[in-house]
Parts: sequence; structure tokens; C-alpha cells
Amino acid sequence: MFHRIRARRGVAELQQQTYEAYLRIAGQAPVEDAPTQPASAAPGEPAAVVDDFLPPELRVPSHDEVEGRMMPWPWPVVLEDEVVACADCGAYRDWMVLSTRDQIWLRCRAGHQQHETRLDTPWYNRHAGPVDSTHATFEDCLRHLGH
Repeated sequence: MFHRIRARRGVAELQQQTYEAYLRIAGQAPVEDAPTQPASAAPGEPAAVVDDFLPPELRVPSHDEVEGRMMPWPWPVVLEDEVVACADCGAYRDWMVLSTRDQIWLRCRAGHQQHETRLDTPWYNRHAGPVDSTHATFEDCLRHLGH
């Protein structure tokens, strides 16, 4: 029992010492910001340019470099308590959702496309997974996704 009391007393003393050290440090002047240039470079010389980017074959195209994105949507699309159906063939599930130029298009399995004004790019971004591949043509992407 006495060894527990001694152990607690040691912890309390350590806590007291830590608190006193904190008070001493808190009263000191703040540390100045580190210099922005490395010490080896002279003040008048420009910093060396280092190419730290990935090689071109490993880079993912930015949003500006792609025409659009698409994802499969096997479920019915329900908007405002209404199931969206294809205007041409009446299909209501197994869609391909296309996002291009801030517009959302639905494409049915038969290849009919319709602009869906009730969906927007933030909706697409919330529901789309990560990009797993890029394709040069629209048909290549459809083939990749099984349409």
C-alpha cells in the first residue's frame, strides 16, 4: 500500500515540475520565424528549381483537361418523389450518368441521352467514386463501364 502512495507522490512531483517549466517557457519571448531560403543560398540568388512532380505517365489529368466524367448508376433515379424514366424507351434504371460542362446527362442502356436539370455537379461529386481510368474517346469510356 505504501508503494502506491510513494508512486503517486512521484507523479505529483513530476506534474508540478512540468507545470513550473511551462510557466518559465511561457514567460519567454516567442521564437522568431525560420528563414524562408535555405542557409546555403545567398540572399540575392534565386532558389534552385527542383522538379518534384510525378512523371507524365503517372499524372492524373486535372478537371480542366477532361471533357467530362461518367459513372454507372444501376438504380432508379428518384427526384422530387418521381422516378426518372427515359423519354424515348421508358427505361427507369441502369443509367450512365454523365457530367460535362456543369450539366448532368442521363444515358439509358439503349443509348438515349437526356439532360437532367434537377441534378447538378455537386450531386455528381457526392455520388461518384474515385476516377479509376481515363479514356481518349466517349465510346472507350462506355465500353470500359460495360455499356
